[in-house]
Amino acid sequence: MKINDPLNGLSVFLSLAETLNFSRTATALGVSRATVTTQIQELEQRLGVRLLQRTTRNVALTEAGLVYKNALTGLLAQVKEAEREAKFYQDERIGTIRLSVSPDLGQQYLATMIADYLLQNPGLNIFMDLSLEPVDLVEKGFDIAIRGTMELADTLIVRKLASCGLVLCASPDYLAHASEIAYPSDLSAHACLHFLPLSWGQNWRFVRTADAEHCSVQFTPRLETNDSISLREAARAGAGITLLPEYVVRNELRTGSLVHLLPEWKSADLPIHAVYPANRHITAKIRHFVSFLAKALSVAFSEGTGTGVEAA
Repeated sequence: MKINDPLNGLSVFLSLAETLNFSRTATALGVSRATVTTQIQELEQRLGVRLLQRTTRNVALTEAGLVYKNALTGLLAQVKEAEREAKFYQDERIGTIRLSVSPDLGQQYLATMIADYLLQNPGLNIFMDLSLEPVDLVEKGFDIAIRGTMELADTLIVRKLASCGLVLCASPDYLAHASEIAYPSDLSAHACLHFLPLSWGQNWRFVRTADAEHCSVQFTPRLETNDSISLREAARAGAGITLLPEYVVRNELRTGSLVHLLPEWKSADLPIHAVYPANRHITAKIRHFVSFLAKALSVAFSEGTGTGVEAA
């Protein structure tokens, strides 16, 4: 079923009503004379009335055409102003960014980074939802999600912002009463606290830095959850050994409330991604915000300091 667009052909008609010349109208609009003729004919057919009186030498408005033109006075200016305002939201740092982020990143890093960003961009507002659950960005109206994950759907647009190593750690109290841990396979005899989002399942993987030897450890977790903060606190309380992103346990490793185990063995790096809906145009303000986060996270993960980043 063909849908009649009431705005179709209006700019051509209004231009022609001023020039009263098909060739000059075509040149002014950057289209062919045939296009001008076709759009005027379609507009007249849709309205069921003749708007222009044509002769071999002259073009003139009919009475209906004059009334129609006068009724449309100011319309193109309004359309152009609407376009300008829409483009302003596309190109400038104003409006609202709707963001979904995992709680550990949001609470420990992004909250202060976003505070800095808002101070630098007073025309912007940010709505931040803290959730571990996968979200349909389009359905929920989010512009972007920030996730630390090793697996993402192919249907999403993804930009890597930073990466962070996974750290094997436990509390001094747990280690004081536990058997020796000299090799990754020793972990199978220990209480393991498992971070559910790791895509390996109940299996931790390591590679030794010195000789690239690989080792995989299968275990039955004493505690398994999708919340890294809960696992960190359980490990601090002496419940067992956990493998978590370094940014989650950085302060605890620094203060000694958690101890880095088997430092000569490296586990995977956890990439931090900005995830966009594949069918949504990425505006300039979103690109700028994501670039800021990429710089800020790189600094924070590498140096362990605050954001220390100025927006470009």
